[in-house]
Amino acid sequence: MNAGMHPPALVLNADFRPLSYFPLSLWSWQDSIKAVFLDRVTIISEYEEMVSSPSLTMPLPSVIALKEYIPQGRTPAFTRFNVFLRDKFTCQYCDTKLPASDLTFDHVTPRSKGGRSRWDNVVAACSPCNLKKANKMPAKCNMHPLKKPAAPTVWQLQENGRAYPPNYLHHSWRDYLYWDSELLEDVPDLSY
Repeated sequence: MNAGMHPPALVLNADFRPLSYFPLSLWSWQDSIKAVFLDRVTIISEYEEMVSSPSLTMPLPSVIALKEYIPQGRTPAFTRFNVFLRDKFTCQYCDTKLPASDLTFDHVTPRSKGGRSRWDNVVAACSPCNLKKANKMPAKCNMHPLKKPAAPTVWQLQENGRAYPPNYLHHSWRDYLYWDSELLEDVPDLSY
């Protein structure tokens, strides 16, 4: 098998929860093996696939847990994607769920009226709603966000991210990922 084709390992914090759900916390097979030899992780589950060196053959780790707990940051980065994730990929004016590529960033108080690009003033919006609202104040156009925008916690973003499992999951990861079983039924197994 080509070295670039080896599957990644799911990385868990020392409390056996994924470091991140969205994006899912994965390490390349090389980083996983290096962490094993540096005694930074514990192997929880392995693939059947083996890797070899001149002096050693071992199965590739599929799930690893850090030996030292990494506290999660309290304030997530203010990014377009994190705003969409906070708002669950839903237009905050018409309540339509859309892919990130079809959403825009809307300033509740328009920038032309002193609005800032901050958590408490930006929401996800579809293009038609964004164009309709334009640079008007919510009261002037009778367009108010469904939820008052606010800075989310890392935990809130992770919880929202759990609603969107990735396209591929290896069966050995499922015991450590807490998506609804209905969501996981539609996700095909990881095949390498």
